[in-house]
Amino acid sequence: MQATVETKEAVVIKFAGDSGDGMQLTGSQFTNEIVLGGSDISTFPDFPAEIRAPQGTLAGVSGFQLHFGSREIYTPGDEYDVLVAMNAAALKVNIKRLKKGGILIANTSGFDSKNLRLAGYDKNPLQDEQLGNYTVYEMDVTRLTRECLEGLPLGTKEKDRSKNMFVLGFLFWMYNKTPDSTIRFLQEKFDKDPVVLEANIRSIQAGYNYGDTTETFTTRFAVAAANLEPGVYRNIMGNQATVLGLITASKKSGLPLFYGSYPITPASDILHMLARHKNFGVKTFQAEDEIAAICSAIGASFGGCLGVTGTSGPGMALKTEAMGLAVMLEIPLVIIDVQRGGPSTGLPTKTEQADLLQALYGRNSECPMPVVAASSPSDCFESVFEACRIAIQHMTPVIFLSDGYIANGSEPWKFPAAADIPEIKVTFARPNGQPFMPYQRDEKLSRPWAIPGTPGLEHRVGGLEKENITGNVSYDPDNHELMVKLREEKVQRIADYLPQQKIEIGPEKGKLLILGWGSTYGVIKSVVKDLYEQEGLPVAHVHLRYLKPFPTNLGRLLRNFEKVLIPEINNGQLIKVIRDQFLIPAIGYNRIRGVPITKTELKEKALEVLQS
Repeated sequence: MQATVETKEAVVIKFAGDSGDGMQLTGSQFTNEIVLGGSDISTFPDFPAEIRAPQGTLAGVSGFQLHFGSREIYTPGDEYDVLVAMNAAALKVNIKRLKKGGILIANTSGFDSKNLRLAGYDKNPLQDEQLGNYTVYEMDVTRLTRECLEGLPLGTKEKDRSKNMFVLGFLFWMYNKTPDSTIRFLQEKFDKDPVVLEANIRSIQAGYNYGDTTETFTTRFAVAAANLEPGVYRNIMGNQATVLGLITASKKSGLPLFYGSYPITPASDILHMLARHKNFGVKTFQAEDEIAAICSAIGASFGGCLGVTGTSGPGMALKTEAMGLAVMLEIPLVIIDVQRGGPSTGLPTKTEQADLLQALYGRNSECPMPVVAASSPSDCFESVFEACRIAIQHMTPVIFLSDGYIANGSEPWKFPAAADIPEIKVTFARPNGQPFMPYQRDEKLSRPWAIPGTPGLEHRVGGLEKENITGNVSYDPDNHELMVKLREEKVQRIADYLPQQKIEIGPEKGKLLILGWGSTYGVIKSVVKDLYEQEGLPVAHVHLRYLKPFPTNLGRLLRNFEKVLIPEINNGQLIKVIRDQFLIPAIGYNRIRGVPITKTELKEKALEVLQS
């Protein structure tokens, strides 16, 4: 029977299973096919911290959520149109977010007595009426995968590793996609293991053919390409964009890139990916700990490189003493903090925006540093490039904030041509026959960058307070106060070189301004587009990239609105700074659950504030 094809404007799919079921690979490969088809997309990988979490349990569920459509997409979506549940635990964790009338694809072999017990079910949910609000497709994916791999010299456990490819093939059929690019990916990945390659390709094709030949499925779905700005796009994850931004800053400044880091989730991928780009002159160093990592980057910067270090979670705390040294040295340095749930080890694979106050204030004494934050996976490219530019041109360490949601999420990116990216001008000190004054400042209050070993530029560096202009060690009280104020004024003066803050959507003046930073960009934009563009309400959206210093026009923008709402994935951090600096009664909306804020809940809050 020929299945009918139903056109959809947008779809949300959640792949969920055990952490060993390959849900991340399944989701990422489905994403690649969607992007090649031209649809807009936003993704959200959600997985446990353990390499092999307890199998079959609620804590061991790994998921990959994607939202794609023929219109612009800003979030991974609130509720699922389709839920793929590889076992009972995956169903229990995710069923509450499946839309009424949504499609549930359940792997029946994952609902045996053991899996039901581990998931806390007294009876099989597939056999009672509690799923009556959904369209349920029961598939014994495990058995079907094993059958299609008969004859291959693989054990049962090895065959079961291909069941995610069976599901992927079925979803390709269901959404009218071909598996061509995934097969090419597999051919490259397993070119030295023909048996595993054959198993994966057979499973994909079996899943696709299962949908095509089984009369159970009478409907397929099609999602057209989105009407995006013309250009060449690629799919990009936040950490990938960060890597490309760092390499670009290196090339545009002419400085060799040095990245010193200690592996920590979710920042580790930046180290892994940079290590593959030695062809661009990138030097990477996996240090023995966080302190050694940042100190190596400080040393590289002192030697004339673009020094960068990266971390997450408690690694940021370990670097703080060395950050103070970099502030005293007044040399360029970029510290990347991919935020995650905390404190301590906390929630290593979950997202949070809770390091903002630490980035702004979390060091001993008066230790000012500029702070820049990315708002989306693709924005990591421009934002980290900006962090490098500020560090180099203003002779200061800069903190670049990303988070787990941005780092692991992905979206289409219309990448710029190299010729369209501005150069980063670098000026090194040169001998002029006069005694070198290492703390002689320019109009930006930046001191000269002197390459060590240059005759005539001999000078002293270190953590001890320096005398203004000469750089000699000084314990003079008046000099210390002067230097403290100069370091703060230097950072504040960067605002004169930043673009004016713009309104993303909405009127210049109105009743409500939703102010955000970091990964809340997509959800705020979605809400304001609904309220302002569709419902005509006086609501606007402002999103901050520069968190210290703020753009010089921010105060004026804020005061043009009767109320300011600040959503954050923390307990209220930006709101404290805004209230402090601008003395406005901003309203907070805070969620600290390790997951992004949903559009539904933020829209409800915005309407509540509008009606109050």
